[in-house]
Amino acid sequence: MAQTSIEWTDATWNPVAGCAIVSPGCSNCYAMRMAARLEAMGQPKYQGLTRRSGGRAVWEGKVRCDESSLEVPLRWLKPRRIFVNSMSDLFHPEVPEEFVVRVWSIMSECPQHTFQILTKRPERMRTLAPNLPLLPNVWLGTSVESADYLFRLDELRPTPAAVRFVSFEPLLGSVAAANLRGLHWAIVGGESGPRARPMSQTWVEEIEQLCRAAGVAFFFKQWGGARPKSGGRKLYGHEWSQFPEPSAPYALATR
Repeated sequence: MAQTSIEWTDATWNPVAGCAIVSPGCSNCYAMRMAARLEAMGQPKYQGLTRRSGGRAVWEGKVRCDESSLEVPLRWLKPRRIFVNSMSDLFHPEVPEEFVVRVWSIMSECPQHTFQILTKRPERMRTLAPNLPLLPNVWLGTSVESADYLFRLDELRPTPAAVRFVSFEPLLGSVAAANLRGLHWAIVGGESGPRARPMSQTWVEEIEQLCRAAGVAFFFKQWGGARPKSGGRKLYGHEWSQFPEPSAPYALATR
């Protein structure tokens, strides 16, 4: 597990490494660059997970389940929000169901933490979730980068979870038609890095208005740019850092 600068979480936990590109939001994934860097540093966990293509690192489509990382959260006593698999996708088809069950078992043993699981494969998450315990400290989410991928919300909505959330990051187009019914939290962010694609302020404002109308917590992560922090994270002159409030189910925390 590692501390992180990601604004909506406190730490990352990566029992799985490696992934595959499934949609345009994956094209400039920071995890591909990071995996290539860690491989160059000699870390066995990341060996052979990326290749060079078009002058950049891209996923090979392989995943690696890391037994040695499984019990890491058990050693953290102070409560934390933990982003599960920032360097992969727990619901990648190559991650065995048995390993997902073991990840769930560890999370059940750490009620002091809140685990945030984000996937671009909500259809597999929806299939597996009914066979897993419904844990109050596990939040399930999906990524949606444009209107072409709003169908992922339809997969997420019926998935049993204490909190269901969507990450509109990197936001690559208007999602004004998004149906946020049954969701509790929305994260919005522009793309960052050397090939960052621009994000329109109008697209962000549309989501904030949808969240306000649906009673969904709204978290604006960043405008994006060459560096993650270069554009700041203010909308309408202030920062938006709402979270769903566990003590009062799905109520909005103060922004």
